[in-house]
Amino acid sequence: MIRCGERNNMAGEQTIRLTFFFGVLAVVGVWEVIAPRRALTDSKGRRWFANLSLVAIDTAVVRFLLPILPVGLALLAQERGWGVLNMVILPNWIKVALAVVALDFIIYLQHALFHFIPILWRLHRMHHTDLDIDVTTGNRFHPIEIAISVGIKLAALALIGPPVVAVVVFEVVLNATSQFNHGNILIPEAVDRLLRLVVVTPDMHRVHHSVIPRETNCNFGFNLPWWDRLCGTYRPQPEQGHTRMSIGLKEFRDSSKLTLPQLLLQPFIRVI
Repeated sequence: MIRCGERNNMAGEQTIRLTFFFGVLAVVGVWEVIAPRRALTDSKGRRWFANLSLVAIDTAVVRFLLPILPVGLALLAQERGWGVLNMVILPNWIKVALAVVALDFIIYLQHALFHFIPILWRLHRMHHTDLDIDVTTGNRFHPIEIAISVGIKLAALALIGPPVVAVVVFEVVLNATSQFNHGNILIPEAVDRLLRLVVVTPDMHRVHHSVIPRETNCNFGFNLPWWDRLCGTYRPQPEQGHTRMSIGLKEFRDSSKLTLPQLLLQPFIRVI
């Protein structure tokens, strides 16, 4: 049963997440207009409608299917002493840092699994069918994939036992960096080289959206760029360059078949 204090914590977390979501969406969206990295090839209106509609659908599905959300589970784990970090004595800031880094590594592994396990790829490939990549692509995920992802995250939280603030920080940063690193924004090469030492940059992540399979199956990181380097999945640049590379999947090149209803049905369509 959720107590009043817990309900207030979750309401506060939702406010913070929404504020950062719309803030980053607006900033990167304006940046894309002022200094785009690539010329768009597909209808922006259709893509934005589909990608942003998925945000609402994904949120509704998760709230309907799952009895508890990450912040609620973190509160429960803290109360009942679940998870490694609730069993050790450390300064709270160290627990927060460890939890955020551990969760980010789990998201990296999860992303790789969604590429290499066929049944999971059928769900995740919808994200890659976007024929352009911009700030809204960071929200283009099938609701079943999102439900599975949240389930994995809940299991990780029960195992790790992070402080509640770590979960809020991670959720906010994950969403913000997902929109940022999908942005069609121009960042000077020298700045990009420095940034990608600590965060996944748009140029680094764009390689992951290449139509070339060996490039699609690299650069799985969302927040931290270290996991790709450590695990051998890092590719610094696309073979054809950022302005000439083709975005998407070779099996889905007809933009008229990438409407919202068709995207939702896509995992159930067999591709030969």
